[in-house]
Amino acid sequence: MLWAVPVAVVGAFSLALGSALQERDAVRAPGARVARAGFLLYLFGRPRWLAGGVLVVLGACMHMTALSGAPLTVIQPLGVTGLLFAIVLWSAFTHRAVSPYQIAAGLAVMAGLTGVLWLFPHVDDAPAMDTGTALALAGGVIGAGVLLHLTARWFPSPVRAIVLALAGGAAMGTTSGLARVVLAGAHGDWSQLISWLTLLAAGTAVFGALLVQNAYRSGHFAAAYATLLVTDPVVGVGIGAVMLGEGAPETPFAQFGALLFALLAIAGTFGLARSRDRNPEAAASPRSARIRTKE
Repeated sequence: MLWAVPVAVVGAFSLALGSALQERDAVRAPGARVARAGFLLYLFGRPRWLAGGVLVVLGACMHMTALSGAPLTVIQPLGVTGLLFAIVLWSAFTHRAVSPYQIAAGLAVMAGLTGVLWLFPHVDDAPAMDTGTALALAGGVIGAGVLLHLTARWFPSPVRAIVLALAGGAAMGTTSGLARVVLAGAHGDWSQLISWLTLLAAGTAVFGALLVQNAYRSGHFAAAYATLLVTDPVVGVGIGAVMLGEGAPETPFAQFGALLFALLAIAGTFGLARSRDRNPEAAASPRSARIRTKE
Protein backbone atom coordinates (compact mmCIF):
# COMPACT_ATOMS: atom_id res chain seq x y z
CA MET A 1 0.00 0.00 0.00
CA LEU A 2 2.82 2.45 0.81
CA TRP A 3 4.14 2.37 -2.75
CA ALA A 4 0.74 3.50 -4.06
CA VAL A 5 0.99 6.90 -2.31
CA PRO A 6 4.00 8.30 -4.23
CA VAL A 7 2.64 6.75 -7.44
CA ALA A 8 -0.64 8.65 -6.96
CA VAL A 9 1.14 11.93 -6.23
CA VAL A 10 3.47 11.60 -9.23
CA GLY A 11 0.46 10.67 -11.38
CA ALA A 12 -1.40 13.80 -10.24
CA PHE A 13 1.65 15.93 -11.08
CA SER A 14 1.96 14.27 -14.49
CA LEU A 15 -1.69 15.00 -15.29
CA ALA A 16 -1.33 18.61 -14.20
CA LEU A 17 1.92 19.17 -16.10
CA GLY A 18 0.54 17.57 -19.25
CA SER A 19 -2.62 19.69 -19.13
CA ALA A 20 -0.64 22.88 -18.48
CA LEU A 21 1.61 22.14 -21.47
CA GLN A 22 -1.40 21.52 -23.68
CA GLU A 23 -2.96 24.81 -22.60
CA ARG A 24 0.08 26.66 -23.94
CA ASP A 25 -0.58 25.48 -27.50
CA ALA A 26 -4.39 25.56 -27.22
CA VAL A 27 -4.26 29.27 -26.39
CA ARG A 28 -1.82 30.05 -29.21
CA ALA A 29 -3.57 28.02 -31.92
CA PRO A 30 -5.17 29.97 -34.79
CA GLY A 31 -8.92 30.06 -35.18
CA ALA A 32 -12.02 31.49 -33.59
CA ARG A 33 -12.69 31.77 -29.86
CA VAL A 34 -14.28 28.32 -29.99
CA ALA A 35 -12.43 26.35 -32.64
CA ARG A 36 -13.83 23.51 -34.73
CA ALA A 37 -12.56 19.95 -35.19
CA GLY A 38 -9.61 21.03 -37.36
CA PHE A 39 -8.26 22.66 -34.23
CA LEU A 40 -7.33 19.21 -32.91
CA LEU A 41 -5.48 18.36 -36.13
CA TYR A 42 -3.41 21.50 -35.68
CA LEU A 43 -2.65 20.58 -32.06
CA PHE A 44 -1.59 17.06 -33.05
CA GLY A 45 1.14 18.69 -35.10
CA ARG A 46 2.60 20.53 -32.10
CA PRO A 47 5.33 18.55 -30.27
CA ARG A 48 4.70 20.27 -26.94
CA TRP A 49 0.99 19.49 -27.06
CA LEU A 50 1.72 15.86 -27.92
CA ALA A 51 4.20 15.66 -25.04
CA GLY A 52 1.47 17.02 -22.78
CA GLY A 53 -0.90 14.34 -24.06
CA VAL A 54 1.63 11.63 -23.25
CA LEU A 55 1.97 13.01 -19.72
CA VAL A 56 -1.82 13.09 -19.30
CA VAL A 57 -2.13 9.45 -20.35
CA LEU A 58 0.82 8.50 -18.12
CA GLY A 59 -0.74 10.30 -15.17
CA ALA A 60 -4.08 8.56 -15.68
CA CYS A 61 -2.35 5.17 -15.85
CA MET A 62 -0.40 5.90 -12.67
CA HIS A 63 -3.62 6.89 -10.91
CA MET A 64 -5.27 3.61 -11.91
CA THR A 65 -2.16 1.69 -10.83
CA ALA A 66 -2.24 3.40 -7.43
CA LEU A 67 -5.90 2.45 -7.03
CA SER A 68 -4.91 -1.21 -7.45
CA GLY A 69 -2.62 -0.94 -4.43
CA ALA A 70 -4.61 1.22 -2.00
CA PRO A 71 -8.25 2.15 -1.25
CA LEU A 72 -10.00 4.93 -3.15
CA THR A 73 -10.36 6.86 0.11
CA VAL A 74 -6.56 7.11 0.26
CA ILE A 75 -5.74 7.61 -3.42
CA GLN A 76 -8.49 10.01 -4.51
CA PRO A 77 -7.44 12.87 -2.18
CA LEU A 78 -3.89 12.47 -3.48
CA GLY A 79 -5.14 12.49 -7.06
CA VAL A 80 -6.96 15.79 -6.73
CA THR A 81 -3.76 17.49 -5.51
CA GLY A 82 -3.19 17.80 -9.26
CA LEU A 83 -5.32 20.96 -9.17
CA LEU A 84 -2.80 22.75 -6.95
CA PHE A 85 0.01 21.45 -9.13
CA ALA A 86 -1.82 22.80 -12.19
CA ILE A 87 -2.31 26.25 -10.64
CA VAL A 88 1.36 26.54 -9.70
CA LEU A 89 2.59 25.24 -13.06
CA TRP A 90 0.30 27.56 -15.01
CA SER A 91 1.53 30.50 -12.96
CA ALA A 92 5.14 29.53 -13.65
CA PHE A 93 4.54 29.16 -17.39
CA THR A 94 2.73 32.53 -17.66
CA HIS A 95 5.02 34.34 -15.17
CA ARG A 96 2.10 35.31 -12.94
CA ALA A 97 2.07 35.03 -9.14
CA VAL A 98 -0.21 32.53 -7.41
CA SER A 99 -2.66 34.39 -5.18
CA PRO A 100 -3.95 33.11 -1.80
CA TYR A 101 -7.44 33.41 -3.31
CA GLN A 102 -6.56 30.88 -6.02
CA ILE A 103 -5.09 28.47 -3.47
CA ALA A 104 -8.18 28.73 -1.25
CA ALA A 105 -10.52 28.14 -4.20
CA GLY A 106 -8.40 25.20 -5.35
CA LEU A 107 -8.49 23.64 -1.87
CA ALA A 108 -12.29 24.03 -1.83
CA VAL A 109 -12.56 22.14 -5.12
CA MET A 110 -10.26 19.39 -3.86
CA ALA A 111 -12.12 18.98 -0.57
CA GLY A 112 -15.51 18.99 -2.28
CA LEU A 113 -14.58 16.43 -4.92
CA THR A 114 -12.93 14.12 -2.39
CA GLY A 115 -15.98 14.26 -0.13
CA VAL A 116 -18.41 13.44 -2.93
CA LEU A 117 -16.39 10.44 -4.09
CA TRP A 118 -15.93 9.19 -0.54
CA LEU A 119 -19.67 9.10 0.10
CA PHE A 120 -20.59 7.10 -3.00
CA PRO A 121 -20.42 3.30 -2.69
CA HIS A 122 -17.67 1.43 -4.53
CA VAL A 123 -18.40 -2.08 -5.78
CA ASP A 124 -16.31 -4.63 -7.64
CA ASP A 125 -19.10 -6.24 -9.67
CA ALA A 126 -18.56 -6.39 -13.43
CA PRO A 127 -20.72 -3.67 -15.06
CA ALA A 128 -22.89 -4.29 -18.11
CA MET A 129 -24.68 -1.95 -20.54
CA ASP A 130 -26.60 -2.77 -23.70
CA THR A 131 -25.79 -1.01 -26.96
CA GLY A 132 -29.06 0.95 -27.06
CA THR A 133 -28.46 2.44 -23.61
CA ALA A 134 -24.86 3.28 -24.53
CA LEU A 135 -25.97 5.01 -27.73
CA ALA A 136 -28.60 7.03 -25.86
CA LEU A 137 -26.07 8.03 -23.19
CA ALA A 138 -23.30 9.03 -25.60
CA GLY A 139 -25.76 10.66 -27.99
CA GLY A 140 -27.25 12.80 -25.23
CA VAL A 141 -23.84 13.90 -23.95
CA ILE A 142 -22.50 14.65 -27.44
CA GLY A 143 -25.72 16.43 -28.46
CA ALA A 144 -25.57 18.71 -25.41
CA GLY A 145 -21.87 19.25 -26.03
CA VAL A 146 -22.45 20.27 -29.66
CA LEU A 147 -25.07 22.79 -28.55
CA LEU A 148 -22.68 24.31 -26.03
CA HIS A 149 -19.83 24.28 -28.56
CA LEU A 150 -21.95 26.25 -31.02
CA THR A 151 -23.11 28.84 -28.48
CA ALA A 152 -20.06 29.18 -26.20
CA ARG A 153 -18.40 31.84 -28.35
CA TRP A 154 -20.96 34.37 -27.10
CA PHE A 155 -20.21 33.69 -23.44
CA PRO A 156 -17.73 35.75 -21.39
CA SER A 157 -14.38 33.97 -21.23
CA PRO A 158 -14.71 32.75 -17.58
CA VAL A 159 -18.16 31.29 -18.31
CA ARG A 160 -16.91 29.83 -21.58
CA ALA A 161 -14.09 28.06 -19.74
CA ILE A 162 -16.48 26.43 -17.27
CA VAL A 163 -19.20 25.55 -19.79
CA LEU A 164 -16.83 23.91 -22.26
CA ALA A 165 -14.90 22.09 -19.52
CA LEU A 166 -18.21 20.93 -18.05
CA ALA A 167 -19.29 19.46 -21.39
CA GLY A 168 -15.82 18.05 -22.02
CA GLY A 169 -15.69 16.51 -18.54
CA ALA A 170 -19.11 14.94 -19.10
CA ALA A 171 -17.84 13.42 -22.35
CA MET A 172 -14.70 12.13 -20.62
CA GLY A 173 -16.75 10.72 -17.73
CA THR A 174 -19.02 9.00 -20.25
CA THR A 175 -15.94 7.59 -21.96
CA SER A 176 -14.78 6.20 -18.62
CA GLY A 177 -18.15 4.57 -18.01
CA LEU A 178 -18.20 2.97 -21.46
CA ALA A 179 -14.58 1.87 -21.10
CA ARG A 180 -15.35 0.14 -17.82
CA VAL A 181 -18.11 -1.87 -19.51
CA VAL A 182 -15.85 -2.74 -22.46
CA LEU A 183 -12.95 -3.82 -20.25
CA ALA A 184 -15.24 -5.87 -18.01
CA GLY A 185 -16.62 -7.69 -21.04
CA ALA A 186 -13.12 -8.27 -22.41
CA HIS A 187 -11.83 -9.85 -19.20
CA GLY A 188 -10.40 -13.18 -20.30
CA ASP A 189 -11.32 -12.57 -23.94
CA TRP A 190 -9.55 -9.57 -25.48
CA SER A 191 -11.39 -10.04 -28.77
CA GLN A 192 -14.38 -8.41 -27.05
CA LEU A 193 -12.52 -5.10 -27.26
CA ILE A 194 -13.54 -4.94 -30.91
CA SER A 195 -17.12 -3.73 -30.49
CA TRP A 196 -19.48 -0.84 -31.13
CA LEU A 197 -19.01 0.25 -27.53
CA THR A 198 -15.27 0.65 -28.10
CA LEU A 199 -15.85 2.84 -31.15
CA LEU A 200 -18.47 4.83 -29.24
CA ALA A 201 -16.08 5.36 -26.33
CA ALA A 202 -13.30 6.48 -28.69
CA GLY A 203 -15.56 8.93 -30.51
CA THR A 204 -16.84 10.38 -27.25
CA ALA A 205 -13.26 10.77 -26.01
CA VAL A 206 -12.18 12.68 -29.15
CA PHE A 207 -15.19 14.99 -28.88
CA GLY A 208 -14.44 15.54 -25.19
CA ALA A 209 -10.85 16.44 -26.06
CA LEU A 210 -12.08 19.09 -28.52
CA LEU A 211 -14.23 20.69 -25.83
CA VAL A 212 -11.53 20.54 -23.16
CA GLN A 213 -8.88 22.13 -25.40
CA ASN A 214 -11.32 24.90 -26.28
CA ALA A 215 -11.92 25.42 -22.55
CA TYR A 216 -8.16 25.84 -22.07
CA ARG A 217 -8.20 28.23 -25.04
CA SER A 218 -10.30 30.69 -23.02
CA GLY A 219 -7.23 31.55 -20.93
CA HIS A 220 -8.83 30.57 -17.62
CA PHE A 221 -6.85 27.37 -17.19
CA ALA A 222 -7.36 26.91 -13.43
CA ALA A 223 -11.14 27.18 -13.71
CA ALA A 224 -11.26 24.88 -16.74
CA TYR A 225 -8.99 22.28 -15.15
CA ALA A 226 -10.94 22.38 -11.88
CA THR A 227 -14.23 21.90 -13.75
CA LEU A 228 -12.78 18.98 -15.68
CA LEU A 229 -11.31 17.47 -12.52
CA VAL A 230 -14.74 17.56 -10.86
CA THR A 231 -17.02 16.68 -13.78
CA ASP A 232 -15.15 13.69 -15.18
CA PRO A 233 -15.24 11.47 -12.03
CA VAL A 234 -18.65 12.72 -10.87
CA VAL A 235 -20.25 11.83 -14.22
CA GLY A 236 -18.47 8.47 -14.10
CA VAL A 237 -19.81 7.84 -10.60
CA GLY A 238 -23.28 8.97 -11.70
CA ILE A 239 -23.27 6.54 -14.63
CA GLY A 240 -22.25 3.78 -12.23
CA ALA A 241 -25.03 4.69 -9.81
CA VAL A 242 -27.84 5.13 -12.34
CA MET A 243 -26.98 2.80 -15.23
CA LEU A 244 -24.58 0.19 -13.86
CA GLY A 245 -26.35 -0.58 -10.59
CA GLU A 246 -23.52 0.56 -8.32
CA GLY A 247 -25.83 2.57 -6.10
CA ALA A 248 -25.74 5.98 -4.45
CA PRO A 249 -25.46 7.24 -0.85
CA GLU A 250 -28.31 5.59 1.01
CA THR A 251 -28.70 7.43 4.31
CA PRO A 252 -30.06 10.99 4.52
CA PHE A 253 -26.85 12.00 6.30
CA ALA A 254 -24.67 10.70 3.46
CA GLN A 255 -26.93 12.27 0.83
CA PHE A 256 -26.86 15.65 2.55
CA GLY A 257 -23.11 15.39 2.98
CA ALA A 258 -22.62 14.62 -0.71
CA LEU A 259 -24.74 17.67 -1.58
CA LEU A 260 -22.68 19.94 0.68
CA PHE A 261 -19.40 18.64 -0.73
CA ALA A 262 -20.70 19.12 -4.28
CA LEU A 263 -21.67 22.72 -3.50
CA LEU A 264 -18.21 23.30 -2.02
CA ALA A 265 -16.55 22.03 -5.20
CA ILE A 266 -18.85 24.18 -7.34
CA ALA A 267 -18.13 27.27 -5.23
CA GLY A 268 -14.39 26.70 -5.55
CA THR A 269 -14.66 26.29 -9.31
CA PHE A 270 -16.59 29.54 -9.70
CA GLY A 271 -14.07 31.18 -7.40
CA LEU A 272 -11.29 30.21 -9.79
CA ALA A 273 -13.33 31.49 -12.73
CA ARG A 274 -13.80 34.86 -11.02
CA SER A 275 -10.05 35.23 -10.58
CA ARG A 276 -8.51 38.08 -12.57
CA ASP A 277 -5.60 35.83 -13.55
CA ARG A 278 -6.07 35.01 -17.22
CA ASN A 279 -3.48 33.93 -19.76
CA PRO A 280 -2.77 37.22 -21.61
CA GLU A 281 -2.21 35.33 -24.86
CA ALA A 282 -5.87 34.30 -24.86
CA ALA A 283 -6.90 37.92 -25.35
CA ALA A 284 -5.23 38.09 -28.75
CA SER A 285 -7.43 38.14 -31.83
CA PRO A 286 -7.62 35.07 -34.09
CA ARG A 287 -5.71 36.97 -36.78
CA SER A 288 -2.85 37.86 -34.42
CA ALA A 289 -2.81 34.25 -33.24
CA ARG A 290 -2.27 33.13 -36.83
CA ILE A 291 0.57 35.58 -37.22
CA ARG A 292 2.15 34.42 -33.97
CA THR A 293 2.15 30.78 -35.04
CA LYS A 294 4.05 31.69 -38.21
CA GLU A 295 6.80 33.49 -36.31
